[in-house]
Amino acid sequence: MTPEIRLTESPAHLRHGANIGQPLTRRDGILKVTGKAPYAADRHPRGMLYAVLAVSSIARGRVTFLDVAAAKSHPGVVDVMTPTHKPPLAEDPDAKTNPFMFRMELLQSDAVRYANQPIAVVIAQTLEAATEGAALLTPTYETLSARVGLDADESFVPPAVGPGHPPIVEHGDVEAGLAAAAKAIDASYETPAQYHNAMEPHAIVASWDGDKLSIDTPSQGLAWAQGRIAGLFGIPVENIHIRSPFLGGGFGSKGLISGPQILGIMAARLVGRPVKLVLRREHMYGPVGHRAPTRQRLRLGTDGNGLLTALEHHAKTVTSSFDDFYESAADASHTLYASRAIRTSHEAVRVDTGTPLFMRAPGEATGSIALESAIDEMAWACGIDPLQFRIRNDAEVEPISGKPFSSKALRECYTKGAERFGWWERPLSPRQVRDENGFLVGWGMGTATFPALMFQANARAVLRADGSGVMETGAHDMGQGAWTALAQIAADGLGLDIDRVEFKAGTSDLPDAGIAGGSAHTATAGVAIHNAGAAVIAKLADLATRDQRSPLFGAGNAGVIARNGRLHRRDDETRCESYADILRRAGLAEIEATGGGAADPVAQADYAMHAHGAVFAEVKVDPDLGQIRVTRMVGAFAAGRIINPKLVRSQLFGGMIWGMSFALHEEAVMDRRSGRIMNPNLAEYHVPVNADVPSLDVLTVDEHDPHVNPLGIKGVGEIGITGSAGAVANAVWHATGVRVRRFPIRISDLLMAG
Repeated sequence: MTPEIRLTESPAHLRHGANIGQPLTRRDGILKVTGKAPYAADRHPRGMLYAVLAVSSIARGRVTFLDVAAAKSHPGVVDVMTPTHKPPLAEDPDAKTNPFMFRMELLQSDAVRYANQPIAVVIAQTLEAATEGAALLTPTYETLSARVGLDADESFVPPAVGPGHPPIVEHGDVEAGLAAAAKAIDASYETPAQYHNAMEPHAIVASWDGDKLSIDTPSQGLAWAQGRIAGLFGIPVENIHIRSPFLGGGFGSKGLISGPQILGIMAARLVGRPVKLVLRREHMYGPVGHRAPTRQRLRLGTDGNGLLTALEHHAKTVTSSFDDFYESAADASHTLYASRAIRTSHEAVRVDTGTPLFMRAPGEATGSIALESAIDEMAWACGIDPLQFRIRNDAEVEPISGKPFSSKALRECYTKGAERFGWWERPLSPRQVRDENGFLVGWGMGTATFPALMFQANARAVLRADGSGVMETGAHDMGQGAWTALAQIAADGLGLDIDRVEFKAGTSDLPDAGIAGGSAHTATAGVAIHNAGAAVIAKLADLATRDQRSPLFGAGNAGVIARNGRLHRRDDETRCESYADILRRAGLAEIEATGGGAADPVAQADYAMHAHGAVFAEVKVDPDLGQIRVTRMVGAFAAGRIINPKLVRSQLFGGMIWGMSFALHEEAVMDRRSGRIMNPNLAEYHVPVNADVPSLDVLTVDEHDPHVNPLGIKGVGEIGITGSAGAVANAVWHATGVRVRRFPIRISDLLMAG
C-alpha cells in the first residue's frame, strides 16, 4: 500500500484569527514545488507493466487488419489487447442509464468512430517496448468519408443542452420587439473546437487482487468513477479503491472516468499484473472530451433610449456520431440583460469526432463571447458607451424566470472595475488612440456571470483526546487549492487552529465529496465539512453540559461556543473547558460525527443564483502587421463569501488568461478531408505563455448571500473566462475599427479588413 498523504502544516506567519477569509498559502505547495506530490503516473507497484494505446488514423470506417504477430514478436511485449482478445465486460459501454453516462470505445468492435480512437492496447515490460509494439501493429482500414464541421450533415434540435437544459427557451415576443426597435443588429459569431490540455495527461495505474481493484488515477469525481467502473466490471463499489490526491489540472475532462482509463484496467485484468497507461499528448485529442465548435446568431433591438426590446440568441453546435452532448451556448443570454422579449435556441449536427463534454465554463464561455460582442455592437449602434449600455440594461431580476437574485453586486463590479481601469477616459469611437510607438490602442469590456451551483457531499469529523481534530472527505484538488480552502472550513467548523486539524482527502474510501466541477466544489464539500464539524461539536457539548464536574454543566439551554480548542458558555465565556479535558474525563480517545450538504430546493425555487463580474481589457495592435498584444486586464468579481483570497485571486487570474486565450489563441485545426486534428500538441495548439500574459489585476467585491448555501459561497473557477474573452475581442474592435466575429482573432482578419 502507498503511504497516506496528510497535509497538516501552514506558514507560521499566517496562524491567527478565524481561518475562513485568511489568505493562507497552499498547504500542498511545498510538496508540489519539491516534486514530492505523487501524481497517478508516479506510482510503480511491484511487477508493473506498461500499456500504450494504438489509435486510429482515420475518422470513420473500420479496422481491417492489425499485425498483432509483429507486435508480439518484439522482445519486450507481453500481450496485445484487441477487439478479439480482451477480458469481458459486465456492461455494454454504449449503454446509458443516466444523463451523465457517456459512451466509451473499449475495443468492443472493429468500428472506428473518430480519429485518435483507441483500436488496440500493447502491454510490455517497458514504456519503450510498448510504444514500439504499438507502431508495429500497422493497421489497415476500410475508410468512409469523414463528416467534419458545423455544416457536415442535417441539423436537428437536440433533446436537451448542457446538463439537461431545454434547447429552446422563450419569454415575450421577439419578432414584435425587433419590429418595434429603433436600432437593431443581426450578427453571427463562430467559436472553434478547444481541448482541455491539462498539464497532467489522463493516466491510470491499475492492480487487481481477485475481484478487488486498486487504482491510481486523476479524478474530479471519485464516487462517480467508482460507480462506472463497478458497472462495467460487475464488481461491488466497495471493491474499488481509487487514490487521486493530486491532479495536474482537469478543467472538466477528468470529471468522468474516460475510455483510456478503463482500457488500463482491462489490460491489468488481461495480464494479471499491475499496468500503467498514460496518454500521450496527441492521444488526448479525442477520447477524453473537448469543447465543441459553435456558430451563434444574435439579433438585438433597442428603443430610442437604448433599452433592449428584444434579444434572440441561436446556437448551432456539434456532437459525436454516437453520443449526445450539446454545448448550451445560447443559455448565456438567460440571466444578464433585461428585455421584454428573449428567445434562446439550439440546433446540432452529428460529426465524426470524439464526444464533446464539459470544459471549463461549458456553455457560458462560448456563449458569452458572442453575447458580449453583440452587446458591444448594439451599444455602438446606439451611440452609447458600452459600460453605460450594460448598466442601462442590467437585469434587476432574472429576465426569463422573474426570480429575484439571491444576491447581485454586478453594478459595484462595474463601478470598481471601471475606476481601477480608468475606463471613463475611453473615447467612444474606435481607432482614436495610439501609443508612443504608433500602435493602435483599444479598450474593451465584458460582463462575467456563472451559475452558483451546489451538489451533494458528505464528511466525517473527529475530535481527539489530545485536542486535535480530523476532517475526512473524498475531495479533489486539481490545482484550485481545495486541500487548503476546505481545511480552513474544517478548522473553523471544529473550532481549532488549522495546524491542529488533519485534513484527509483524495481517496475513494472517504465520504463522498461530490464532483469537483461547475465551480461548486468548495460550496459542496465545504457545507458537508461545516455540518460535520457542527455535529461533532454538538456531541462534545452534550458530554460536557451533562457532566456535573464540567464548568459547562447545565449550559444546554444557553448554548456553547467552540473556539481555539475549547468550549465556552455562550452566556459566560469565562466558563470554559478544553476538548481534551472533556474527552479525558469521559474516558474517550476520540469522538466523531458525520455531516452532509446539498442544495436547498426551496431556495433554488425562490431565487436565481449567480456569481457576477466585469472585465476590462486593453490591447495594442500594430497597424502595419496586425499583431495583437493584450497589455492590461482588470477584473472585478462578486462571488459570495471568499474562503481564501489568495486562492481566489489565483483562480480568477487563470480564468482571465483563459478568456484571453479564447479570444486570441486557442483553436483545434481539423483536416476536413481526413477528420484528423492537425495540431494535437502544445507547440501548435496555441495557449498563452508567460510572454503573452498582460498586467493582470483582480478585485473581489464583498457580497453576503444568505440563500445560496449556509456558507454563502458561490465559486470562482469558471466565472473569470466568461467576461474576459468578450472584453479582449471588444478591445480589438476599439483599437482597429474591425469587428471580427470568428474566433480566435487572427492577424489575417485585421489585415484583410484593412
